[in-house]
Parts: sequence; structure tokens; C-alpha cells
Amino acid sequence: MDKQIKESQPNDQTLAAAASRQETVTAEMQKVCLAIIRELKKVIVGKDETIKKVLMVILAGGHILLEDVPGVGKTTLALGFSRVMNLDYRRMQFTPDTMASDITGFSVYNKETGALDYKPGAALCNLFLADEINRTSAKTQAALLEVMEEGGVTVDGVTHKAPDPFVCIATQNPLGSAGTQKLPDSQLDRFMARLSMGYPDLKSQVEIVKQRQSSDPIKTVRPLVSVAHIKAMKRAVQMIHMDEEIIQYAAALCEKTRTAAAVEQGVSPRAVLALVQMAKADALMDGRTYTIPQDIKDVFVDVCGHRLILTARAKIRKETEEKILQDILQEIKPPAILERKAK
Repeated sequence: MDKQIKESQPNDQTLAAAASRQETVTAEMQKVCLAIIRELKKVIVGKDETIKKVLMVILAGGHILLEDVPGVGKTTLALGFSRVMNLDYRRMQFTPDTMASDITGFSVYNKETGALDYKPGAALCNLFLADEINRTSAKTQAALLEVMEEGGVTVDGVTHKAPDPFVCIATQNPLGSAGTQKLPDSQLDRFMARLSMGYPDLKSQVEIVKQRQSSDPIKTVRPLVSVAHIKAMKRAVQMIHMDEEIIQYAAALCEKTRTAAAVEQGVSPRAVLALVQMAKADALMDGRTYTIPQDIKDVFVDVCGHRLILTARAKIRKETEEKILQDILQEIKPPAILERKAK
């Protein structure tokens, strides 16, 4: 029996070969990611970090909330990703009269068959852009909860699956803008990361104007990958190694958000999972088959910022989620793991 167990265990040579294959796959995936970023830079000028993090969320299997003032390129970014990744793309402009059935679909009685025929909603696609999501009712916003978490919608007791992969990119204007309302906590928690485009610098603004003098640069974006490639890239993220000490570090950071004096409600366990997945995607983008503490630090604010609920006193004192999370990063000591260079 012991002999059979010993023979079934991989030897050093087998493990070395597997590690070598993973390094090769990771290096190839990094090249593809860099090519996607270069292609999107044709239309999104001066926002390389935002492009990179949106790609990281997609590869980590999450959804993105883009919060910023109107006109900085949020919708263009989503459209660019749909083109370069060759995804079935649908956009819905959220307004006060948008209904839940517009998202999930609805059933229509068929006189010939006597049955109900399902008419798919806008969310049943690969990349769904929920534009200005905080301008519609909470009921309509809630129609996205099931498809964002489980990849499908249930209408009249029948569940209809969304294509794989499914990514929701939602944009919202800052709270306080005319006609906006706060997203409920359960909705915010479904987004893996909240990102901000920000205003372009002077040089980038000039470049944007020059680009659009004679044509629309979005038309120059070429499809570089297929759905099969995206699935392979997501599997590569899953294969990234994360040491238990780094998992404990991620959990400790999230735990601290629940006891911080300025925080009324800290992040959920879903945030810990999202933090781990985003850190793995960050490692892949860096060409590594393993994570380091810096990967956690790089994405901590993006993953956790929108999930915090501050106390009334903290709001009065104009404290921000970002500042609180940066303080937590300073307080919680990262594990002493050497940041090895990728081969």
C-alpha cells in the first residue's frame, strides 16, 4: 500500500516540469495582456493604470464600478474592451423609468403554442455596460444582483444563463450630482473593484483632441483575443500560487476594516475573496507565477473602498475611505516574504 502511495506522488522532475509549463503559460499570458493594453491606449489616452486594473478585474472574474464625473471616457473604455476582447457587448442607459424586465428579460404569451416565450434582456451578453447605474430605482438596480453573482437571470421561475464570460461594467456619477441616488450595500458588494478615470492631464487632453479631428479612434481598435483566450487567461490567474501567509495578510487587512474607529460597517468575506483574486491577477500582469505582499497592497483600496460605511462622525470630519484604508495598510505589517524576481 505504501508503495502504491509513493508511486502515485509526483517526483521532483514532474514538479519541475509542471512549474516550467506554468511559467511559460504565465509569460505568454502577460504578453497578451500587454498587447491588449497597448491596443486600448489608442483610444484611452493617459490612463494606463485604469486600463490595467479593469483588465485585472475581468481576468479575476469580477465586475467593475467606474465612478467619475461625466465625459472622462468611462463608456469609451467599456466599448474599447468589448472590441479588443471580441465580446458580445450591450449598453443600457439607466434612467428613472428603466424597468427590471429591461435587464432580465420577460415572458410573452404565444397564442399558437399556448406557452410563454422568453424574450432575453439586455444583461444576457458577455460585456454589459450599465451606464449611470445610480440614476435608476433600487428595484431596477437589484435586477442585476443575480446575474452578477450567479451568471444568470430568473424569470417566471426559469433561470436563463448568461454567456461565459459575463462581465458587468457599471458607471456612476459622484453622489450628489443631479438625479443620482446611492447604490445599496448589497449592490456595491457585487462589484470586485471601484475605479476612477480622473481628468486627463494637459498633454493627454491635447492628444485626445488631435485624435478626434478626422476620425473616431474607437474604430481603430482591433480584436486581439477570443472568448476561448479569455477563459484560458482566467484559468491562468486561478493557477497563480498564493502563500498562506499572504492569505492571512489579506484577511487581516479586511478584518481591521471591521474594527476601525471611523468605520461603521467593514468589508464582507466576499471582499477577502475579491482581494485574493485581484492580487493573483496583479501577479499575472507582472509575469509571476506567485503572489507577493505588494500585490495585495496594489489593489486593497480599489477592492475595499466602496464597501466601507463610515460613521457619521467620520463623515463630518471629512475622512475618506481611501485615507482609512491607507492607514490600515500602514498599521498591518505584511509578511516577510522575499519578493523574488520572475524568471
